Amino acid sequence: MSSSASRVGHGVVNGGISFWYADDGLPAAVREPLSGDASADIVIVGGGYTGLWTAYYLKKAAPFLRITVLEQKFCGYGASGRNGGWLYNGIAGRDRYARLHGREAAVRLQKAMNDTVAEVIAVAAAEGIEADIHRGGVLEVATTPAQLTRLKAFHEHELSYGEKDRELYGARETAERIRVADAVGSTWTPHGARLHPVKLVKGLAAAVEALGVTIHESTPVTEIRPKHAVTPYGTVRAPYILRCTEGFTASLKGQKRTWLPMNSSMIATEPLTEEQWAAVGWEGRETLGDMAHAYMYAQRTADGRIALGGRGIPYRFGSRTDNDGRTQQATTEALTEILTRFFPSLTGVRVQHAWSGVLGVPRDWCATVSLDRSTGLGWAGGYVGSGVATTNLAARTLRDLVQQDSGQAGRTDLTDLPWVQHKVRKWEPEPFRWLGVHGMYATYRAADERERLRPGAESSRLAKLADRVAGRH
Repeated sequence: MSSSASRVGHGVVNGGISFWYADDGLPAAVREPLSGDASADIVIVGGGYTGLWTAYYLKKAAPFLRITVLEQKFCGYGASGRNGGWLYNGIAGRDRYARLHGREAAVRLQKAMNDTVAEVIAVAAAEGIEADIHRGGVLEVATTPAQLTRLKAFHEHELSYGEKDRELYGARETAERIRVADAVGSTWTPHGARLHPVKLVKGLAAAVEALGVTIHESTPVTEIRPKHAVTPYGTVRAPYILRCTEGFTASLKGQKRTWLPMNSSMIATEPLTEEQWAAVGWEGRETLGDMAHAYMYAQRTADGRIALGGRGIPYRFGSRTDNDGRTQQATTEALTEILTRFFPSLTGVRVQHAWSGVLGVPRDWCATVSLDRSTGLGWAGGYVGSGVATTNLAARTLRDLVQQDSGQAGRTDLTDLPWVQHKVRKWEPEPFRWLGVHGMYATYRAADERERLRPGAESSRLAKLADRVAGRH
């Protein structure tokens, strides 16, 4: 057990970055930090999925480019090494983009996301990255009448964006796939896969280095300004500085209110026995979600565990981030309650690991990709928890924007997507930010509880109130 992990309640390992690192091991050796002032053609700030994919595609497109990645801890320390391992076609902000740019533009964005799932799988195979990928699709279940109403509306909504291969199941068909207690229906899309987040990020970092990209770890960037990335060890100058910092963006000078670092927490069980799996089903190894307002997400891991996540303490005052993934015992207990509510036959199963991490949330809940042609400053992120696949599309879009700006290429289908150059207003100052986020999630949880206790086909009005406060609609 790493020094950054602790044991809480019943032997649960708490933190230590994530279960994924406990399973695959922390990096054997940290890459060298920056040793002084330097120069490059492109500087990428952040060594997670967005930064590494961007470096990968830029270097593939133009091998002569001198690309430097600056990472504050080690590659995959943030959300890329702590997420639920959902490689799927969801993207934050699609409905807003449909209102702003028209339905056809949003359909193009969705089609690009559908294709991105296959793109990640193909690149992993081409680069020899063994990331426990299993393309079983995404199954989202409803367990109350109100959830079933939302599920059917969601299913039809997805079909309207061109996803003709999505399927809707009743209670019996759902149980044939996975036996979630009280499940009354589900919707399934083939555009999804389970993976091991850390194996993917480690393999991607190695592939990027093999292409000739320079990666400096243990090198926090404190300020980004045109043609400069400032660190305690020196400044790297380049025509293009690309910010790929997602939930850690608030730590940069002048970015405190840009994206809110929202916390998400996870647990991982001990490996289940054959008898336990027989009771659960889940032979298709779909990624699993639900239609609750404060939703859950889960996967069946390659070594036979259930890894399950949801919101714990959603936000820390002043946009602070966690310390190496530690989470509160109350959050672990709440996630364990969801596990046993979904699968009563697993009551008493041991939870071996709990952890948390931050994701980036823009004020309008829209993921964006931008490049300011007057300054050379670019950024991508605000994935709101849907980043495992979206980072790849964002990276290819950043590549195309840089190539267009530098005269190496013209406009492409990706540079014309509606999330490109989208402007978002900043979050409110404290304490309004903290009060708003905590109030929002307390309301969502209350709405879920009301729907469980008072079954009806209508969604709770509390959730609609929370949506308005959040700015989601």
